[in-house]
Formats: sequence, C-alpha cells, structure tokens
Amino acid sequence: MKRIEAIVRKSCYDEVVEELHNVGIDFLTYWGVTGVGNEKASSIYRATVYETRMIERVMISFVCREQFVDPACDAIIKAARTGDMGDGKIFISPIEESIRIRTGERGPESLYIKE
Repeated sequence: MKRIEAIVRKSCYDEVVEELHNVGIDFLTYWGVTGVGNEKASSIYRATVYETRMIERVMISFVCREQFVDPACDAIIKAARTGDMGDGKIFISPIEESIRIRTGERGPESLYIKE
C-alpha cells in the first residue's frame, strides 16, 4: 500500500478528482494549503498586483494498493499539468498497515472494494 499526496493548483482540483475517479480512486482527503515556491516576482492582472510566491493550492491525500499508484499519478499529472511553473508535486510514501475500524479488516483488504 502507498500514500499519495499531491499538491495542485486550486483551479485544477475538480479535474484531478474526476481523473482519479476514472482510474478507481474514489476516496480521498483534501485541504487548502499555501506554499512558497521559486518565483520571486509579482504579477499584475486587471490593475491588481498579486504576490506569486505565496499561492493557494490544494493538497490531496489518499492511500491505495500498489496497482493503483501509476494510474493515479498519471491521472493527477494529466489533470493538473499546465506547463507553467507552480503546477505542483506528487509525493509517494509506503504504508505499513491499514485497518478498517467498522469491520476490523487489515491490510489492503481494508481499502475500498475487495479485488
């Protein structure tokens, strides 16, 4: 099992979730985050100056079985890539154990639908 955490633009969130659903990832957690990146300048849009170093993003986190890792990452990249600096990052970490509280199931069987 792996935990996938992705930081993406807020404007791409809906598309990322839709693509994840298309590859079988139906359960996830998300929250708003703010980060500081490599950009050192401000941008002007309609006479308003925006600080581009600190931009709001969405962090998406979910745990999945090994066979979903590559399709999930590909789905995130497909939906979140604009080609501009600041598209985000994906982090993948191992998960030692998972327990479904309702049933007591352990391991990969505790995730989503049994295969």
